[in-house]
Amino acid sequence: MINLARFSRWMALLITLLTASSCERIFDKGSKENIAKAEKKAMVGDFPAAAQLYEAALDGTVKSAETHYKLALIYADKLKKPLDAVHHLNRYLELAPNGTRAKDAQALQKTALAQMIVGLNGGSPATQGEMVRLRNENQALLNKLAQKEKAALEIANAKAAPGTKKPIPANARTYTVKAGDTLAKISRLFYKNSTRAADIQAANFNQSSGTAKIKPGMVLIIPK
Repeated sequence: MINLARFSRWMALLITLLTASSCERIFDKGSKENIAKAEKKAMVGDFPAAAQLYEAALDGTVKSAETHYKLALIYADKLKKPLDAVHHLNRYLELAPNGTRAKDAQALQKTALAQMIVGLNGGSPATQGEMVRLRNENQALLNKLAQKEKAALEIANAKAAPGTKKPIPANARTYTVKAGDTLAKISRLFYKNSTRAADIQAANFNQSSGTAKIKPGMVLIIPK
C-alpha cells in the first residue's frame, strides 16, 4: 500500500514545483489566432505543436481557463507529461473554481497526482494491483472527457450559422480550392461526374440548402 506520510510529503513537493514551474508564459498576450491554430494542429495529431500554441495563447485571465484545461488533456493523454497536466489543471481550478469542467478537472487531477506519486514513491512502491487500478481509472476518465469534447464539438457544429466551414478531422482526404473551382468541378475531378457536389458541400459546410461559397486557398474534405 502507498505510505500516506510519504504521499503527503510528495504532494507538498509537487505543489512547490508546480508553483515555480514553467508557466511564465501565462502572462503572454492571449491570441484567438493561436488557439485556432492549436485546434487545427490537435485535429491532425500534432500535439506538441498544439500544446506550444495553446501555451502562447494564455494570458493569466479567467478567459484562459478553458485553454489550461485543453492543455491538461493534451499533456495527460497525448504527451504523457503528468506534471504539466497537473499544473494546468491547477491553473484551471484557480481561474474557474466553479467552472463547467471543475469536477472533471478535480477527478483528472486526483488520478494524475496518484500516478505521479506511484512513480516517485520508490521507497515504498505501490502494489501491481494498485498501479493497474490507477492506470485504468485515469484512462477511463480520459476516454470519458474525450467523448464529452467530441459531443460538445458536434453540438457546436449543429448550432453553427449556415455556411460555416466545418473542422477537418485527422486523416481526411482533402483538396485545396484553386481559382475557378466550383463544387461541381471538384466533384468531376475526384468522381468523374458532378453528382457528388452535394456530398462535398455536406462534408464541409453547415448548410442545408443553396450552394456554399468556396474561394481559392480553402481546404475541403473530399468524402470517400
